[in-house]
Amino acid sequence: MDSKKISIINKNAIESKHKCEHEPYEYYKYEVTKPNNENQCLVSIYEIPPQKANYPYHYHLKNEEVFYIISGEGILETPEGNITISSGDTIICPASEKAAHRIVNSSYTKMLVYFECDTDNSPDVIGYPNSDKIGIAIKGKPNKLYKNNTAIDYYDGE
Repeated sequence: MDSKKISIINKNAIESKHKCEHEPYEYYKYEVTKPNNENQCLVSIYEIPPQKANYPYHYHLKNEEVFYIISGEGILETPEGNITISSGDTIICPASEKAAHRIVNSSYTKMLVYFECDTDNSPDVIGYPNSDKIGIAIKGKPNKLYKNNTAIDYYDGE
């Protein structure tokens, strides 16, 4: 896809990535745009099965995320408490610890489907308050995760 031209991409033409490695997380992800050095944002469509979430509770320090609920209903976990979400809702999560979030499908029978558009600034730091982890995301490299309590001296290993 040439990033300098208008693109029209149908979800049905995209092969989904299914991830189901750890309870209670599972999702189908349709990557409309792929991470590269030309894109300024990442666009995906997610389908989350009943009673599942796609990612742990987290926040970003460099990137913003926007979600538009296409169908279904769910719970948005936030620092201020849980918020019910449903089709037609748009959720804007700025880059901030105060914008920690997790989307959970609250239905017992229907998929939660949403459109996601994220800025793609690199590097990004992702915090996981419930597990006391920090993630580092750098374009073109695998994400790295660290426990917050594993700090070392600045000159260690020098």
